[in-house]
Amino acid sequence: MDYASSLLGLLPGARRTPGLKELLASVAAYLPADQVERIREAAEFGTSAHHGQRRRSGEPFIAHPVAAATLLADLHLDADTIIAAILHDVIEDTRTPKDQLAARFGADVAELVDGVTKLDQIKFKSREEAQAESFRKMLLAMVKDLRVILVKLADRTHNMRTIEAMAPARRRAIARETLEIYAPIAERLGLYNMKIELEDLGFKALYPARYLVLERAQKRARGNQKEFLKKIEQQLNTALIRSQIEARVVTREKHLYSIYQKMRRKRAPLHEIVDVYGIRIVVDTPDTCYRALGVVHSVFKPMPGRFKDYIAIPRVNGYQSLHTTLFGPNGVPIEAQIRTTDMHRVAETGIAAHWKYKTGGKSDVGQQDRTREWLSNLVSLQESGSSEEFLESVKVDLFPDKVYVFTPKGTILRLPSGATVVDFAYAVHTDIGNRCVAAKVDRRLTPLRTVLRNGQTVEIITAKGATPNPSWVNFVATAKARSAIRHYLKGLRRTEAIALGAKLLTQALGEFSLSFEDVSDSVKRAALGELGMKDLDELHEKIGLGERLAPLVARRLLPTATHASGTSVLAPLAIAGTEGLLVTYARCCFPIPYDPIFAFLSSGRGVVIHRENCVNVEDYRKHPENWLPVTWQASPDRLFSSELRVYVINRTGVLAAVAAAIASTETNIDHVSIDEQDIDTAVLTFELRVRDRRHLARLVRVIRRMPDVNRVTRTIAAHARDAEPDGDPDPRG
Repeated sequence: MDYASSLLGLLPGARRTPGLKELLASVAAYLPADQVERIREAAEFGTSAHHGQRRRSGEPFIAHPVAAATLLADLHLDADTIIAAILHDVIEDTRTPKDQLAARFGADVAELVDGVTKLDQIKFKSREEAQAESFRKMLLAMVKDLRVILVKLADRTHNMRTIEAMAPARRRAIARETLEIYAPIAERLGLYNMKIELEDLGFKALYPARYLVLERAQKRARGNQKEFLKKIEQQLNTALIRSQIEARVVTREKHLYSIYQKMRRKRAPLHEIVDVYGIRIVVDTPDTCYRALGVVHSVFKPMPGRFKDYIAIPRVNGYQSLHTTLFGPNGVPIEAQIRTTDMHRVAETGIAAHWKYKTGGKSDVGQQDRTREWLSNLVSLQESGSSEEFLESVKVDLFPDKVYVFTPKGTILRLPSGATVVDFAYAVHTDIGNRCVAAKVDRRLTPLRTVLRNGQTVEIITAKGATPNPSWVNFVATAKARSAIRHYLKGLRRTEAIALGAKLLTQALGEFSLSFEDVSDSVKRAALGELGMKDLDELHEKIGLGERLAPLVARRLLPTATHASGTSVLAPLAIAGTEGLLVTYARCCFPIPYDPIFAFLSSGRGVVIHRENCVNVEDYRKHPENWLPVTWQASPDRLFSSELRVYVINRTGVLAAVAAAIASTETNIDHVSIDEQDIDTAVLTFELRVRDRRHLARLVRVIRRMPDVNRVTRTIAAHARDAEPDGDPDPRG
């Protein structure tokens, strides 16, 4: 009788626990007897805790956690991880508290189980929010202990193996989550075999008909391909032996989901996918890898542009190998991978290949360091907002890195495909990203939104006092950059809201010949209490954001005698044009300096400036309590957006002629659109950057003098009547 069988005899009812014999046999092969005994006790505890519970398939519930634990035992993980897998559902699905697990099996096991427990007891606004919040908790638990995600991946893998018992709608939802989240995480951790299984199972559950078609097509081609690949294997073995290179040559097939993804990406039929089949060559040292590459290229011609050296520049998950695509017999493309035995072990089992718990100690090597570096960024991503936004941010970072770029000192940075110069700056350091103003790519000045390509050298130019531009959020590709920009702008927005709110409140009090310092502390405290504010900063912030009205707050701060004196007309608020995020200019009428203007207090947006003759003003005037009189303080040293409609004779080259005339006045064009009214006339709508009404009036005169121009007007609002159809904009306001 073997060791596992003897243990089964000690466990009452053990033979009724599906898969337990296999699990104990697996762990007994690499763990000491006392650790195997702990796992046996955990199985007994789990069987008792889940007594009477069954899965949708009808089998005892304990079969699922035992199967998940067996998956981890195949990776030779430590006893605590195996025990956590056996017990990973007891907190969620039974009345077992976390403290009981900690007392019985140790704090590490309790924390691991808690890390993968869903948050069903918390009431969320939606199912999506519940899933996102559960995922956030799991990822943050990973930061403390990487084994949390290993347990979760094993749990998901077994659930996918038995997903047929679920209802179709639920099956599709779980499959989509698996493909979008868990398979990419497995790849990020280098768990290649698990990643392949999750992808194929997810593909089968989400698109069963497509899976079946591809599976049948691959089976039909398999018979001929076996002979084909065997011939290639023999040719390569002969050449390697002749070059005195000891190597193991293995043929392989691309898994179905990978083929499907490539077909979708390239919009190509199955027969055009070049690397459906491939060959893997495993040797002893990195030096031999390159020698073997030479031999392979001497037997079969390499396909130009299809060589990748992941030994010199490993993937972010630690994967190393040489990839080359060859012209095989009859011109059939074959992908060859060349790697060492150690590289192969890492490629197959990823981070688990570095987990050495046979003697109870951990060996924290490069793969774990790289993974922890990625996980440490998850904490900062929390500041990006809601749970759903956090989940989307993490998705961005899960997919394989495609771009490798260099710092001026030669350090390699790995960025996702589509990453820009700003992403690079934030990858170097958050402060570098916040202060970047320009960049050089391969020693040439380049716009910050430039998308980077492999092998480029990037130098970031920073400036003291520079701040992130809100528009960067629209083009950055990495979660770290997006989160850092939003976090900075969130703090900046609050600072500006407080400053604007204080200014508005001071102005409102001034109408009653009162300053804020004249208001007694007791009146301030009473007003804050009535308004539900904890301090003056919060009060100023709410006023600045338009969520509280300064005149009404001012009246609450007045002494009783003054309060009864009636209302007062507010003096206009002076607008300098440089107030920041909390003063915005309406795009329906494009106000510029010297325009007669009004301000609308918009909740959450602060002060929105409109022109007095904007058609939207008529609707907003129905809420007079939200209006604020404003005036221009001076002509600001900045440019404002304005929109002109130019009615022209419809002929070839007229757009270029008008654009050239605009450029001659040193005016920038942000956007242009063309609307052909009939065969003879067209309307060119230009969004321009001007300093003030004087600048705009000069521009209108230049355009109007052109022979092909019939009329120039300025837009009041979208789809509204034309403003000032026959005269220049009045520079006096």
